[in-house]
Amino acid sequence: MAFEWPLRVYIEDTDAGGIVFYANYLRYMERARSEWLRALGFEQQALMEAGVRFVVRDLNIQYRKAAVLDDQVIATTELAEITKAGLTLNQTVIRRSESAETAEELLVDAQVRVACINNEGRPAAIPVDIAALMKT
Repeated sequence: MAFEWPLRVYIEDTDAGGIVFYANYLRYMERARSEWLRALGFEQQALMEAGVRFVVRDLNIQYRKAAVLDDQVIATTELAEITKAGLTLNQTVIRRSESAETAEELLVDAQVRVACINNEGRPAAIPVDIAALMKT
């Protein structure tokens, strides 16, 4: 089941055409990944102090539909795969509607590969306790 993080589109998120600037979807997904970790009980600052950092290694993203000013959207994060030092996450940004005809619109979907590194920037194993909670 995917973790969901609700967001609202603000004027600062939009371009001159009034739609969300494409790079801001990456911010929405970053927030969802950070809040997913927080929901699992892991604060980013505490992880960094312990020498555990998660960084995006690469991503494949598809833009499907545009979000606009004042839209309420949801960024999701779902674990697809976990390895000793990395994760593959499926992430989306969706718009939900009260209308039964368009209950959910997929705006953006991405596959994000994340690497675990230490404070020196070298690959590091994901701590066992963190990996166990991610799999639940």
